[in-house]
Amino acid sequence: MFKKGILIILIFTFFSSCNDDEQESYIPTPLAFEAPVLFQQLLPNPSFPADNPQTVEGVSLGRKLFFDKNLSADNTLACAGCHAPNQGFSDQRQFSIGIDGIAGFRNSMPLVNLAFNTRNKFNWDGSASSLEEQILEPVINEIEMHNTWPNAVATLQAQSDYPLLFEQAFGTATISKELATKAIAQFIRTIVSGNSKFDKHLRGEASLTPSEANGFAIFLDEDRGDCFHCHGSDSNPIWSDNDFHNNGLDEEFTDRGLGLITGDPAHFGLFKSPSLRNLAYTAPYMHDGRFETLDDVINHYSEGLVFSETIDPLMKSIAQGGVQLTEADKADLKAFLLSLSDPSLANNPNYQNPN
Repeated sequence: MFKKGILIILIFTFFSSCNDDEQESYIPTPLAFEAPVLFQQLLPNPSFPADNPQTVEGVSLGRKLFFDKNLSADNTLACAGCHAPNQGFSDQRQFSIGIDGIAGFRNSMPLVNLAFNTRNKFNWDGSASSLEEQILEPVINEIEMHNTWPNAVATLQAQSDYPLLFEQAFGTATISKELATKAIAQFIRTIVSGNSKFDKHLRGEASLTPSEANGFAIFLDEDRGDCFHCHGSDSNPIWSDNDFHNNGLDEEFTDRGLGLITGDPAHFGLFKSPSLRNLAYTAPYMHDGRFETLDDVINHYSEGLVFSETIDPLMKSIAQGGVQLTEADKADLKAFLLSLSDPSLANNPNYQNPN
């Protein structure tokens, strides 16, 4: 009887130990968010969703999913297909092409520094109120991945590696769209760009050329470039106000932008201000990719503004069609804007395809 009791205790202890080991092996490792020094000095700390904290396992899984073409219906298109690291996590085509060969109607927005988007409005039109919500849509968009989430989840579940990776990241081997989007969101929040020449200048590690320095002065001058109202300054390393503006592109709107979401006529033609970082890699420009070059963009603000009923009051030079820069000023402004590009972004090993 005594031996039988000992045997029962040993069996119980063995299985309890196994269960403890299993539970311990699936406790995710918290990942400290590493913001560049200037970001730490000038911006509030990023606030992550309480139900989706950054973890080593979650970010690793999200990175794998970001580059996985199996999220699309025919297994040919990944998130990275329209948000390529070597293109500033954007797309150098005017409109991205989905799995059926159909082009979208907006240019792909760069997925950089989104952890610092404190307004929690994503996409050109602010249609998503969180990064997790934004990630849900491309998979089921008929123009993009043209899939269903049940089908995408089933595809992932059937692969040999994903159930364990989800269990390590979230404590369950049962995959869901919610967990998949959480993982991808964790990865995207790690994509930080803060090592441009201008950043190095602010850190005292590099000097601007006279052209770049004059371009920065033009950028801040309300009587010349007048760019800082929507795109920030050296005190805002995001280089965007993350707000919505009508910047004088059209008299009438084939794309209502923010107004398409809110239904408010006062919002027709308003689009989110993109960051000015990495302009060397993110052409073409504007919500519809209409401008192929940075020169085209500068010419628009200089002499190409178009009046409409919802034109932003910040477009103070609308009456004369723009700020009317000289050719020399245009060249200097361009030089400054290019100094905001971060070549290390494309080569960061943490942002490359792990598959």
